Amino acid sequence: MDGRVLPVLTGHTGHPPKWYEIPVPDADGGPPTVHAYRREPAGYSKRLGLQRGWKYEYVPEGREPHSLKWPWSKPGGGKGTGAH
Repeated sequence: MDGRVLPVLTGHTGHPPKWYEIPVPDADGGPPTVHAYRREPAGYSKRLGLQRGWKYEYVPEGREPHSLKWPWSKPGGGKGTGAH
């Protein structure tokens, strides 16, 4: 945000994180404002269509909530219908 380059840690697959959040301190001493950035493909090569890396795009509405979707979960909060 101020021109500095920040190191980005990569996971065990070598990819950077899908979301990157930067907390900015409030000048009045209140809670910090968190700016969220989502990882997007930087582009693709013309000939083979290979991905050329990653870039981060600012998401003004913030990070979307993450919820786990288990394959064995039922719609409606996991309550059974009585039939097995």
